[in-house]
Amino acid sequence: MHPPATSHSPQASATGNAPLKYDMIVIGAGSGGLSVALPMHTFGFKVLLIDKSGHAIGGDCLNDGCVPSKALIHAARKVHQARQAAAFGLEVRGEADMGKVAAYVKSRQAIIREHENAQFFREMGLDVALGTAQFVAPDQIGVGGQVYEGKNIVIATGSRPRKLTIPGAERVDYLTNQSIFDLTRLPENLLVIGGGPIGIEMAQAFRRLGAAVTVVHSKAMILDKEAPEIARVLHERLRGEGIRFYLGAEAVAFPDPNHLRVRTGDGPEAILPFDAVLVAIGRELNWEELDLAKGEIETEGRRVKVDSHLQTTNKHVYLCGDVAGSLQFSHAAEQHATLLLNNFLSPLKKKLDNRHMSWVTFTDPEVATFGYSEQQLKEQGTAYEKLTLDFEEDDRAVVEDYQYGKLILYVENGGLLNQNPKLLGGSMVAPNAGEMFQELVLANAEGIGINALFSKIYPYPTASAVNKRIVLNKKQAQLTPLLKKGLQVLYAI
Repeated sequence: MHPPATSHSPQASATGNAPLKYDMIVIGAGSGGLSVALPMHTFGFKVLLIDKSGHAIGGDCLNDGCVPSKALIHAARKVHQARQAAAFGLEVRGEADMGKVAAYVKSRQAIIREHENAQFFREMGLDVALGTAQFVAPDQIGVGGQVYEGKNIVIATGSRPRKLTIPGAERVDYLTNQSIFDLTRLPENLLVIGGGPIGIEMAQAFRRLGAAVTVVHSKAMILDKEAPEIARVLHERLRGEGIRFYLGAEAVAFPDPNHLRVRTGDGPEAILPFDAVLVAIGRELNWEELDLAKGEIETEGRRVKVDSHLQTTNKHVYLCGDVAGSLQFSHAAEQHATLLLNNFLSPLKKKLDNRHMSWVTFTDPEVATFGYSEQQLKEQGTAYEKLTLDFEEDDRAVVEDYQYGKLILYVENGGLLNQNPKLLGGSMVAPNAGEMFQELVLANAEGIGINALFSKIYPYPTASAVNKRIVLNKKQAQLTPLLKKGLQVLYAI
């Protein structure tokens, strides 16, 4: 283990010309950067954390992503549930106040920001430098005229919304996830370009708050990285809430600042009006300002060259989070950080392994997915069995009105000799699916066979009992006439 450097404040030493030395420099204070910097500081190392500004600390998750989006979804769900109460005789009047919704979102961010800010970290003894970071040498970073030298450097600069480049886009003040949470007036007609998780979550939230919402997506189905049967269930639920969809559609141009021209297949073009438009068509990686050439770090097109240990072509510089070009989730950034911490401190080095990754789209119903997809299993030539369970006869689904729910599991196919196959992957669509599938994620990650689910006694009527029912159905399907006859003989003894 490298001995910790002597602690000192970068602000106090900024007048000197010599580089200030650190055991580790972390560029970017989002989910990935914080998950590296804070543990290394706790372990006793001298760590410098760099971000562009005090407000940028917390990264996309706190400022423009997970936190504000889930707070907005929570507020929209409350409004929606209030309207649904009319079915039980309650009268609900009035419209949602977008100003109050926005204030709620900001208040939730403020609570989390109390322990994610520069002053808080400095009081912990962690050095923080604010400003644009650039390499000045392979092991040195410059910020605001001061140079810092690190034994190792971790780049965790995240990603940003991809820009829309169709004709007329320059005349439209369109929204992205970086600006939509600043709205204090509810749009009457919101147009969403992009049918991935961000676009679909925001489409439903604003529809529930009272906006008319239209979604334009280039693929034939929303959430096109999910199992089609799962995405289809959500699509039908969203249509039932009044969201309009143009799928397999190309956004052609903005003829004026309040209309979008779209083309669907070989059909005629349509003109869609809007008073606000959200663009959610993907992400671009943040690394251009770092001057990577001076750090002897190579790039490949729009990506930074990185190996399975998250190491760049400079063996002392590593990537963490979105900028690594892998899965773009906050928990994926935490996974990267865990791998890096292990490799910094342990002689047993690990490689990045996404086989057991899971994720949730926080719509209502939620879509929760883990492990390999069916397409990946086919591409790999892996033998598998597909198990499917519809929730129409599940008692909890019946009493809480989500019989549309569905669970798909992919399990090992080892024939009759494998009576306890392991989970390879799966997806669920249901309210709170992200909570209901957690034991499936654990079983997948730890190599636990499906018999553990079959043997577990679930309190009745818990929603997660569907995890046992789908295995029970598989067991029942294995009851051949010969096996039944054998059981009858045993019973007769």
